[in-house]
Amino acid sequence: MQADIEALLAQGCHAAPAVTALTVQNTVNVSDFRVLDREWVLAQANAVLGDSEVAAVKLGMLGSTVMVDTVVELLQQHPHLPVVCDPVLRAGGGGSLGKDEVGYAMRERLLPLSLIATPNLPEARILAELPEGTADQCAEKLLPFIKHLLITGGHGDEHEVHNRLYSRDGTRRTFTCQRLPGSYHGSGCTLASALAGRLAQGEGLASAVESALNYTWRTLRDAEQLGQGQFVPRRLPLDFCS
Repeated sequence: MQADIEALLAQGCHAAPAVTALTVQNTVNVSDFRVLDREWVLAQANAVLGDSEVAAVKLGMLGSTVMVDTVVELLQQHPHLPVVCDPVLRAGGGGSLGKDEVGYAMRERLLPLSLIATPNLPEARILAELPEGTADQCAEKLLPFIKHLLITGGHGDEHEVHNRLYSRDGTRRTFTCQRLPGSYHGSGCTLASALAGRLAQGEGLASAVESALNYTWRTLRDAEQLGQGQFVPRRLPLDFCS
């Protein structure tokens, strides 16, 4: 949530969170989580949607099929909103953030309501049910469910990172960037929130993807190791509060 808020602030947006789950985590890993009560989440979201003009929605960790259905219910009531779905199914340290059926529920019921999903390759494999699938193979399996798919390449071992944007109309674009050393806590949340922010500001999809990727790379370049585990991206400039 902190990553989401900071990344949205950096895009000139106001973040209005609705919390779906609480976690026990640090820079090493997520050791436990608790999904919130469905009615409590509905109350949070409806309080925001009934008060403010919302320009975009970013989804993160849901943690249960009940929460997937809760979010589906909300989105069906607001079909005009562009939705960025970050399918948070694994923590950066490797821990599971939901049972396997959560990925299936997201693919079948949530992706069709989203404009774009932003899985890394391990998450794309879970969604596509292709344990050894390539990015291309996962995209072929998932595009019937969603209009656009950005499969990030940070989990590979190539010299450059290849982030692949697939669209249902057959177009494909690859964005490459220098691979940085180390691993990073919250990089996926940072990317998805930055993308939602750019869309909220009215930027076209391909341009918003490129802007969000460039921003995220800069946050990783300037990251700090604040604990004993992964580096923490610097999402806001040092003089942001001055």
